[in-house]
Amino acid sequence: MSANVAPDKSPAKIAGMFDAIAGRYDLLNTVLSGGVDRYWRRCAINSLQLTGKERLLDVCTGTADVAIGAARRGAARVVGVDFSGAMLGHGLEKVTSASLGQRIQLIRGDAMNLPVASRSVNAATITFGIRNVQQPAVACEELARVLTDGGRIAILEFGIPSWRPFGAIYNWYNRHILPRIGSAISGHDAAYTYLPESMKTFPYGDDFAAMLRAAGFSQVHARPFMFGAVYLYTGQKGAQAL
Repeated sequence: MSANVAPDKSPAKIAGMFDAIAGRYDLLNTVLSGGVDRYWRRCAINSLQLTGKERLLDVCTGTADVAIGAARRGAARVVGVDFSGAMLGHGLEKVTSASLGQRIQLIRGDAMNLPVASRSVNAATITFGIRNVQQPAVACEELARVLTDGGRIAILEFGIPSWRPFGAIYNWYNRHILPRIGSAISGHDAAYTYLPESMKTFPYGDDFAAMLRAAGFSQVHARPFMFGAVYLYTGQKGAQAL
């Protein structure tokens, strides 16, 4: 883990920040990642090996991209949870437009205290959201609580590239380019200054995989993309198969 001081991640502050950028969030994701974020999300959903019977929980659902993708790829029922009301509002518009309102429910809630019954879902996802949780270990324990035995997880999050030449370019982009583009498109300076700071202080790779194991997950695997700039973490609750 980095020795840098972590930014303030109090739920009210983070929710307010995402409320402020909700209207441009999808556009910013596409611009800042060059559209590759859609591929990463597809990989996360595909890793769950959905059969058409699963109840899936999408934590930090944001504007519901993964919730919609999971429903289209086989989840029988999806519940999306986020603590930003504005993000959920945009997500609901997309769910309605996709004619998936009967299969997707969006709820305002905190990843550290999920508004979902214990052992009530078969799969869970978090895409680029666990980094923003004040106590990520608690959120991991909450995922274990709500999943059935053998339930699968797929978590996408930023990391630090392991290949130094690419890492230098990546860090320069995050420090100098990302905040400027983010501010110009969203009109919110703090959000895209916060992003690189939060990335530097979050455990990644083996460290986050260890956190998942400590929360009760087995067969945990950390798959790097772009030399570790992004990781897909997969695993299952307990030792049984889904």
